[in-house]
Amino acid sequence: MDVLDYDTLYIAGEWRKSSGTDRVTVISPNDEERVGSAPAGTAADVDAAVAAARSQLAAGGWASWSVQERASALHRFADRLETVAADVSWRVSAQNGMPISMSRGIERFPVQVLRYYADLAEATAADERRLGPDGSVTVVARDPVGVIAAIVPWNGPQVQSMIKIAPALAAGCSVVLKPAPEAMLDSFLLAQAAHESGLPPGVLSIIPGDGELGAYLVSHPGVDKVSFTGSTAAGRLIAAECGRLIRPVTLELGGKSAAIVLDDADLGAHLDGFFDATMAMSGQICHLGTRVLVPRSRHREMVDAVSDLASSAVIGESLDPKTRVGPLVSARQRQRVEDYIELGRAAGATITVGGGRPAGRDTGWFLSPTVFTDVEVDAVIAREEIFGPVLTVIPYRDDDEAVAIANDSAYGLGGTVWTADPERGEALAKRISTGTIGVNFYANDPNAPFGGVRDSGLGRELGPEGLAAVQVLKSIYVRPGDAQPSQEN
Repeated sequence: MDVLDYDTLYIAGEWRKSSGTDRVTVISPNDEERVGSAPAGTAADVDAAVAAARSQLAAGGWASWSVQERASALHRFADRLETVAADVSWRVSAQNGMPISMSRGIERFPVQVLRYYADLAEATAADERRLGPDGSVTVVARDPVGVIAAIVPWNGPQVQSMIKIAPALAAGCSVVLKPAPEAMLDSFLLAQAAHESGLPPGVLSIIPGDGELGAYLVSHPGVDKVSFTGSTAAGRLIAAECGRLIRPVTLELGGKSAAIVLDDADLGAHLDGFFDATMAMSGQICHLGTRVLVPRSRHREMVDAVSDLASSAVIGESLDPKTRVGPLVSARQRQRVEDYIELGRAAGATITVGGGRPAGRDTGWFLSPTVFTDVEVDAVIAREEIFGPVLTVIPYRDDDEAVAIANDSAYGLGGTVWTADPERGEALAKRISTGTIGVNFYANDPNAPFGGVRDSGLGRELGPEGLAAVQVLKSIYVRPGDAQPSQEN
């Protein structure tokens, strides 16, 4: 395949040379060969991007455009992004190991999100007039929060980027995006689409770099809000810095979600959905239900069913359409997962399938899907986020114990309930302490808020809540007699 080498970065509406000389190189998880490279951003590059972003908040800038004008621009952005969707999917899979069959599906999501927020912004009143008890009127105005620092991970780079970009731009904010160094080549297609759609200079700048550059962006005095998706450990550092600065922050962090299989469930009727909700992308998705809770009365049957599903998944290179389980993103990530597998073995848990590297894969960062049973609920592998193709199967006596085990976690991001009775499943789902949960499937909805509780994060993205998160409210008090209440904008 052709190596993708870039010499410029998209900053302030133009392709510029970086002020530094370092480069970011992406290595293929399939064969450990070079996929491409780009200049590594510097503090000076961030300064230029933030300055340009702030200029769009001034009179005549993006923030001053009518909501209809911004919506039209977002639809043009979506149109341009749609034309490069196939290339985006290829780049994502080549960089992070996501099976191409999966990336072709989920990489339609950014276009959907752009169009959703363009339409939502037009349908949302900019101002609301409220009548006070003394006859006064308060105008509650929704203003853009300002410049947003958006930092995204490598596991779903385009999806995570657009979840942050689309509501921000719809609200009149500007964005400085820092993609992860492991998966940043697709962001150049995003920049190209933004540029061709006619976004004003500075509305969106994209600067790849490491954690040090991210920290500089988070602390930048010209930034008004931070939106971060990544590890809980990094999220704690960002939250502490934003607390010091009294700067709003949205954090979408890690997870250790439960997949609760009820006693009436027929997993055979939901095999594809169950796999996607527990083992998709080799377990490298934060909301996956990697703690599989099964009724004690059906324990052996369920262990066999989950083990068969894991062992039958086709392992292969991420760009092969037949692949269900691709490689992990990096050698370091694979070693991290292997260390957890050894911790499980040392604790006395039983491996039913997997537990090592697949035969015949001497290059690339492959690891076989692994299923543990005989796992104590307080075992490390049952409590800590592994971020790899590792499931723990844990028995429970009744629904109450299943709920107790599911809620006994530092995390609370995703989860699923599997049952023949959707009404029963929904009732049990309401008892789980988590930000999101599915019944007999799991899929993000642009119209529904996404986020976690406890160590899984702060705030919500997507839905109307995602738009509200990038707006600030201003109350304008009007003296009694000077104005009449009205619901018009």
